[in-house]
Amino acid sequence: MTTKVTVHDDVTVLTVAGEVDLATAPALDSAIDTTLGGKPAALVIDLSEVSFLASAGMAALVAAHQRAGGTRIAVVADGPATSRQLKMTSLDQVFALHPTLTEALDALRSN
Repeated sequence: MTTKVTVHDDVTVLTVAGEVDLATAPALDSAIDTTLGGKPAALVIDLSEVSFLASAGMAALVAAHQRAGGTRIAVVADGPATSRQLKMTSLDQVFALHPTLTEALDALRSN
C-alpha cells in the first residue's frame, strides 16, 4: 500500500493505492493522522486505486472520522473493492461517498 498527499486549492487529498488489510491499515491510519495534523479544512481520502479494502482499513476510516475535528471528510470509492464494502457496512452513511475525485472536490467546495 502507498499513500500520497496533494492539495487541490483548499482541499487536501490523501490518495491510497494497493491493498489495505490488517498489515497495511496501521500505515493508512498514520498517514491519515499526519494529514489531519495539518488541520485541513477539508480532506478527501481517495480509495480509487485500492484493490482490496479489509475491515481494518474501514476501521482506519472510522477512526479518521472520529478524530477529524472541524475537518470535513469525503471518501472516493467506486467499484467492488471499495464502495461495495463501505455500502454494505453502512459507512456510506458516515462519510460523503463519491465515485470520482472530481465529484468529491466539487462537493466539498460547494459546501
